[in-house]
Amino acid sequence: MSGPVPMVELWRGGMLESSHLGHAVICNAAGEIVVAWGEPEQLIFPRSSCKMLQALPLLESGAGAGLSEAQLALACASHQGAALHTGLVGRWLADLGLAEPDLRCGSHGPGDVEERDRLIRGQEQPCQIHNNCSGKHTGFLMLNRHLKGGPDYIEPDHPVQRAVRAAFEEVTAESSPGYGIDGCSAPNFATTVHGLARAMAFFAAAEEGGDARQQAAFRLTRAMAAFPELVAGEGRACTELMRAMRGKVTIKTGAEAVFVAILPEQKLGIALKIVDGGTRASEAAIAALLVRLGVLDPNHPATLKRLNAVQSSWRGFETGILKAAEGFPG
Repeated sequence: MSGPVPMVELWRGGMLESSHLGHAVICNAAGEIVVAWGEPEQLIFPRSSCKMLQALPLLESGAGAGLSEAQLALACASHQGAALHTGLVGRWLADLGLAEPDLRCGSHGPGDVEERDRLIRGQEQPCQIHNNCSGKHTGFLMLNRHLKGGPDYIEPDHPVQRAVRAAFEEVTAESSPGYGIDGCSAPNFATTVHGLARAMAFFAAAEEGGDARQQAAFRLTRAMAAFPELVAGEGRACTELMRAMRGKVTIKTGAEAVFVAILPEQKLGIALKIVDGGTRASEAAIAALLVRLGVLDPNHPATLKRLNAVQSSWRGFETGILKAAEGFPG
């Protein structure tokens, strides 16, 4: 096994100040490695980067056949808890005859400033619908109604999570050695960086006229690209970079510096993990890979916000730069 390699660096005063190491894999539609950095077989938790995998059973089962593209994007989202997001989740729950207490994701404050300030002014507490994973959990509830499972759909042995694990293992083409519990209380199944990239390549190659799984992957990929504002939110990397690529590429971040990308035109999948968990590094690294593959303009403002990003003092003059390490991605 090889170790992680330098991917992103911060330079200040002409000196290397910080370095972020990681692993990355680009896969083709056959699941073969096109190019890799670090250790492709490094075991990781994909965290929220795999939400499109967790949503596959919702569509494959037929439970989500009538869902809109916006709802599918929300099922794969790590949203900001803005009014746009909470309103759509609330209406989706109501359409199911369910309500906020039926969720099992827990509550946290919204990342959206306007919604945060509204709650403060109204002396209101955030609820589970503000949770960044509330769309995914509403999808779980919809699948659960179809499977006729019990209310605690987040339990690893629940029919919902058994269906998720089966799809996850089949599309990554790996038996998961176990799971960790994500921040939203749902199990997050481990896989390798190669397995995660292989899964993204499957999504990239999925065809609208294929079997049930291919059709599900096709719909989810296109929905995320069509509604980047629902997948994350204003100012977030997923939203801004997908807009910069004009819906041609679907990307998704996960906690602890995981990032994936789905490139349908090239039928390629990307997965990367920064070992120190630094978000700034995972955003810079995915941008560097997308630039290398010719799908992201290196001079687009959304790119320059994250890659070759000038660091400034509070007085506004340049102090350093965050950039790709020498030799990455080559």
